[in-house]
Amino acid sequence: MNWHEERAAKVGSKSGSESGGGDTVRRYLLEHVDDVAVVQIYADGFSSLSLREKQLTWHLYLAALAGRDIYYDQRYAHNLEIRAVLEGIVTHAQALPPEVGAEVRRYTKLFWINSGPYNGITARKSLLRIDADAWSRAVEAAAAGGAPLPLLPGESPRDLAQRLAPVLFDASIDPVLTNKSPGPGRDILRESANNLYVGVSMDDLEAFDERHGLNSRLVNDGGRLVEEVYRVGGRYDREIRRIVGHLEDAIAFAPPATAEALGALVRFYTTGEDADRVAYDIAWVRDQTGTVDTINGFIEVYLDPRGTKGAWEAMVCYVNHERTRRIEALAAHAQWFEDHAPWRDDFRKPKVLGVTAKAIEVLVETGDSGPLTPVGINLPNDQAIRERFGSKSVSLVNVNEAYERSTPEAMRTEFSWDAAEAARAIRWGGFSRELTTELHEVIGHGSGRMAAHVAQPPHELLKEQYSAIEETRADLVALYFLPDPKLVELGLMPAESAAEIVRAEFEQFTRGVLVQLRRVREGSQLEEDHMRNRQLIVNWLAANTSAIEVRERDGKTYYVMTDARAFHDGVGVLLAEVQRIKAEGDYPAARALTESYGVHFDPALRDEVVARVDALRLPSYSAFVMPRLSPVRDEAGAIQDVEVSYPCDLEAQMLEYSALARR
Repeated sequence: MNWHEERAAKVGSKSGSESGGGDTVRRYLLEHVDDVAVVQIYADGFSSLSLREKQLTWHLYLAALAGRDIYYDQRYAHNLEIRAVLEGIVTHAQALPPEVGAEVRRYTKLFWINSGPYNGITARKSLLRIDADAWSRAVEAAAAGGAPLPLLPGESPRDLAQRLAPVLFDASIDPVLTNKSPGPGRDILRESANNLYVGVSMDDLEAFDERHGLNSRLVNDGGRLVEEVYRVGGRYDREIRRIVGHLEDAIAFAPPATAEALGALVRFYTTGEDADRVAYDIAWVRDQTGTVDTINGFIEVYLDPRGTKGAWEAMVCYVNHERTRRIEALAAHAQWFEDHAPWRDDFRKPKVLGVTAKAIEVLVETGDSGPLTPVGINLPNDQAIRERFGSKSVSLVNVNEAYERSTPEAMRTEFSWDAAEAARAIRWGGFSRELTTELHEVIGHGSGRMAAHVAQPPHELLKEQYSAIEETRADLVALYFLPDPKLVELGLMPAESAAEIVRAEFEQFTRGVLVQLRRVREGSQLEEDHMRNRQLIVNWLAANTSAIEVRERDGKTYYVMTDARAFHDGVGVLLAEVQRIKAEGDYPAARALTESYGVHFDPALRDEVVARVDALRLPSYSAFVMPRLSPVRDEAGAIQDVEVSYPCDLEAQMLEYSALARR
């Protein structure tokens, strides 16, 4: 079976619905769209939730869908118009020439996967592969078929097609979504195509008092900067009112601590004030006992080149109690890891507070977290709240499982230097990656503190370098502690296989920096912060230790981890420096480290990697289709049950989401 054929696993429940029982084939890999694997996520155990928990998940599910359009608009000002037109063509223009219909469907699927025309990994724009006249005829056919198109007053369907054409066909128009390294003399805000700033440059912000850093768009209005605040009555009023309505419905079914957190979130959405955001973060961290949880709001700052504006996202999940026992062991011993970290004593937390961790099953992720989903999360991002109240970490069990089940074996073997490395990757790669992710989220992001003399938060001091530096720090923490006997003592890995597991992860991390180049098919620099962080670590180790060798054989390049002890020791040295950079807010050092090791790569090496993966038809990244929830109502309309099913169809789910977002 090759990679583009359907992969499946024998399971004990039906793939279309969780009810029913009996052995059947469960589909994970659904299709490929260009170099993207589309994968189904399953939510085993949902049926065991109580009725109140199911009712809670339903209202949170609707809240997660209600804000989806916010993220589309944040990513690009033309996104919602383009999506409406594409969806109109897909659903109302069946008479198009087959080649035109197939291309529009291909592009639309990529648009859904990436929440717009920009690749979710590389930040570069994808183009539609038909000519402009065929595009205009497709839009006209959709209009003739009754599609509701976003026409301006007096605008014809052909006018609409021509107005949007430059974005879809011209690579020079708004080429990069988020550009943190635009080159000398260029401004990171003006060179980025996202919709977080309008007519604003970094120089404009020098003397500006920004009151709503996380939840506003900044607009230059005739030389005066205006914060368009995301709140009820402000920007995204319509979407936020829908979110709030569903959250208020959810509160009636929530346990007390969850209800308090949801109420605080409603207040923040209503006022938009930072004090209410802080109150929500604290209430959310303190909500420890509920089985059902949600993330909903303006959270991660990767979309913003200056690392300040929060992109909207939502997730609804429930606890996998069996798998949680392992990750809880890390959280329970967070102080031990803090005390044994290889950085200066004045950067240690004297008392680690509130670090908690759970393994969860995802029901839905939208906005910044889906269809491209993380495998682990640690929140909140506010450094002051982390230090005073703690954080919550989650490992996304069913996402990890779906990813592992759909990953072709050749992804591990093609870039392994020898058969022994490949065998370790196959035997331990999934296990070591999941444990490393848990260390990254629970211990990595939750550890360390700012220097006593530093008052500003690190993202303000490190600016556009902050996200890459923080992800580097969390990865280094995980890699540093992975070989520690403490993990065996805690029962997190078997003693007899510990050395093999550690070596497998060090090898996997090393060759991963080579393999990730398959995702960047043009240019010669990385934009995505996680990719920058991984390259930074491996390039630094290769330059400063004896842990890594670059080898060639039969015209192929390999990154080979040769010395596990040197790898670990080098990680410790680098981690101490990265923690110092964050704790002291040392922007020049952060920029020098990232630019020297994390940003630039050899395009000839990339071309080699792309040729190797294309020859084997390996995917560049994965997008996920979520479980589907459906309420069962009695004659009076009250919810008597909520059922879960699995669409196994990206197009059907995206069209349904567009409809549900308006409820």
